[in-house]
Amino acid sequence: MGDPGLTTFDHTRRACYAGYVTQAIVNNLAPLLFIVFQTRYQVPYEMLGRLVLLNFATQLVTDLIAVKVVDRTGYRAPLVLAHVFSVAGLVLLAVAPSALPSPYIGLAVAVVVYGIGGGLLEVLVSPVVDALPAPAEHRAARMSLLHSFYCWGQVAVVLGTTLVLAWIGDAAWQALPLLWACVPLAGLVLFLRVPLPATVPDEHRTGLGTLLRTPSFAAALLLMLCAGAAELTMSQWSSLFAEQGLGVAKVWGDLAGPCLFAVLMGLGRIAYGLWGSRIPLLPAVIACGALATACYLAAALARDPVLSLVGCAVCGLAVSLMWPGTFSLTTARFPLGGTAMFGVLAMFGDAGAAAGPWLAGAVAQGGPLVPQGGLLGDGSGLRAGLLVGTVFPLAVVVVGTAQSLLVRRRASAPAPAES
Repeated sequence: MGDPGLTTFDHTRRACYAGYVTQAIVNNLAPLLFIVFQTRYQVPYEMLGRLVLLNFATQLVTDLIAVKVVDRTGYRAPLVLAHVFSVAGLVLLAVAPSALPSPYIGLAVAVVVYGIGGGLLEVLVSPVVDALPAPAEHRAARMSLLHSFYCWGQVAVVLGTTLVLAWIGDAAWQALPLLWACVPLAGLVLFLRVPLPATVPDEHRTGLGTLLRTPSFAAALLLMLCAGAAELTMSQWSSLFAEQGLGVAKVWGDLAGPCLFAVLMGLGRIAYGLWGSRIPLLPAVIACGALATACYLAAALARDPVLSLVGCAVCGLAVSLMWPGTFSLTTARFPLGGTAMFGVLAMFGDAGAAAGPWLAGAVAQGGPLVPQGGLLGDGSGLRAGLLVGTVFPLAVVVVGTAQSLLVRRRASAPAPAES
């Protein structure tokens, strides 16, 4: 007879999986429509990148507020609210550009509204799953499996959006956000009903002040910053890069770029979910950083479009463990950190997710230090943007290696002599 706790929360776990699908929708739908926004509303590269920045900056502010309230309010109310904002933001994405005097302001309003929903989901879903009954040795694998549903949501968004847009045409693009809004609407109903674990009580929780004074937690925050930037820079720009930087048709560019990126990222997370107990997590994160660095260089520097697309796609596998792996490393080190700890980690991940794509867009747009057309003079500038993005996975390698050396040094240090 199985553990009753494991079956009691089966529906909760599935609702959390659906929550990450919703987050994939709010993070990835708009970038797939960048080409529509650029051609119909004349939105330049830098302002497209600013939409990504606005999304994750909103999520970051939401994370900051949620850190202070969720452990006191419990999980249900903010989870329901997250889905309400996600539905409202997607509906606004469809109607606000036409309803407001400036289409760009309409897009920005929609992004802010669904960004609040995405920020709440990022803070809430991982600690809910972490608090569900499970053997301690399976926690990292379970976290990786949870985050794989973000990838499958991204795959669904890329495939569904690309194919439907090819069928209905750019003129009817507003139907897509309305269709995708059905997913958070279903999630809203689920989280009104499923059982949820209790938050960590104040008297047992490791305080934020204690966490922030700990060097290993500071390293985890830096890893989250770079993980968010490394993942989102490639996933947010690969669609437009394939079409305008490599000259690939939109349907095939989306399938070979962001879609395959998400598939490989999901497979990497599922693989760790299945066999992660046999693989040391920190060396795996370092190896992912090294592979992601190579992928960014291939995407930015390869003259063969096929090789560039391979770099974009394989980067999904490379970044697969960075975000959930950092969560798992941190929860293993601070098991009583509570929702506040997840919130601070998510804040730094969202900061990287905001800054990385915006920086790539700003470099692609050109300026006083970057000539129009990019550093490589290929007429798109997007190669230069991705080349600058190499700094983020490279930083994961450096910080992870430093942490690994510190752990080894502590393990080999002689125990203090007894008095």
